[in-house]
Amino acid sequence: MSAYETIIGLEVHVQLNTKTKIFCACATSFGEEANKNVCPTCLGLPGALPVLNREVVKKAISFGTAINANINQSSVFARKNYFYPDLPKAYQISQFEIPIVGQGAIEIEVNGEQKIIGVTRAHMEEDAGKNIHESHYSKVDLNRACTPLLEIVSEPDMRSSDEAIAYLKKLHSIVRFLGISDANMQEGSFRCDANVSIRPKGDSKLYTRVEIKNLNSFKFIQKAIEYEVERQIEAWEAGKYKSEVVQETRLFDTAKGTTRSMRGKEEAADYRYFPDPDLLPVFIDETLMREGREIPEMPDEKRARYVREFGIKVSDASVLTGDLEMALYFEDMLRLGASAKGAVTWLTIELLGRLKGENTLQNCGVDSATLATLVQRIDEGKISGKSAKEILDVLVQNRGGDVDKLIVEMGLEQVSDDGAILAAVEEVLKANVEKVAEYKSGKDKLLGFFVGQVMKNAKGVNPAKVNELLKEKLK
Repeated sequence: MSAYETIIGLEVHVQLNTKTKIFCACATSFGEEANKNVCPTCLGLPGALPVLNREVVKKAISFGTAINANINQSSVFARKNYFYPDLPKAYQISQFEIPIVGQGAIEIEVNGEQKIIGVTRAHMEEDAGKNIHESHYSKVDLNRACTPLLEIVSEPDMRSSDEAIAYLKKLHSIVRFLGISDANMQEGSFRCDANVSIRPKGDSKLYTRVEIKNLNSFKFIQKAIEYEVERQIEAWEAGKYKSEVVQETRLFDTAKGTTRSMRGKEEAADYRYFPDPDLLPVFIDETLMREGREIPEMPDEKRARYVREFGIKVSDASVLTGDLEMALYFEDMLRLGASAKGAVTWLTIELLGRLKGENTLQNCGVDSATLATLVQRIDEGKISGKSAKEILDVLVQNRGGDVDKLIVEMGLEQVSDDGAILAAVEEVLKANVEKVAEYKSGKDKLLGFFVGQVMKNAKGVNPAKVNELLKEKLK
């Protein structure tokens, strides 16, 4: 594979989280009874006219602002003509020549290296319905028809599946931090088409690209790209590239881990784009532009602030800002009194390390207030780090609980009383007179021996207090 270069471009469909559809007042709620959220407009009945949802435009502006893109004050809706059973009108209302969002860029990091991925455009469009295939027949559910999408098209700037996944994860976090989509991949709110081709290293020509359609899992997207690259290289090596690698749309078989041909890939001319006669050109006035540009703190800005304000490592800040829920959880812990260093360790290493299978930060039962209390008790010296791990094990197993109550029930409270610890220190020093003399002669490493002896003889004492009192006594 080292003799070839991979060229990857991605088209991502993000379902915007408006309450109603893009061109009608039907609800966009997920999981409803089939064909419940429909009306003459989204059913494509004769005489029904579309009316543009203002919130869709506002959310598109927000996305363009977040990626420093050009936002076209005037844009045009077009009809994209093709027939599918789940597309009642036999055309999709989309944008073609003049999209709302023009060129922008997204910065990614792979193996410690930064790279800029260009975004060609992002345009508004309506979604199609859904085909439901059963044993001997198929059904069509049009609840999803006319739900608002933002299609985000990248430049072919990615050179590996790792770069593609890094770009997708960054894009996923951007739309989540903006609050313009729930980006739920299982429900189809964030799905991807991958355009993949190869070429010999050093060659600047772009060869035949293959589109892999409707991928909705980071794991499967990566596997699909890697399989397709391998397939194209094998065809090239066997002298069958021109016959086996054709411009087409393929599907990824998740069970077999292979791609298979779905249909020939259409070009723009095949869709017969023309301006939609039922919709005026979109003009964004200054009020709407200002509203759309008022966006919250983005992941990169938040990461830089965490490093600057809390003194945490860039790698830790990247983990915390890679997911909206993680960032909010962390900030809640700080607001509730946890130290930044303790919050990072106990959230990103200890708690996340215990979440397996379907357990997530959102459903594990250990909320930010509980974990903040645990970190506070460690910082106060009430419990040791080892004891805190035992308590966290119970909290995860029981899906929550009261930290202070568990400390008492499990008998894990540390002794921090100076008098009790001092008595244990004096006893150890009396029993080890020769080692005390060695320490005073310069063998500082013996401090660890003394600490160990005190901890052994006096169970549950605070190690920090033991260190402090030992040093004072040994002077």
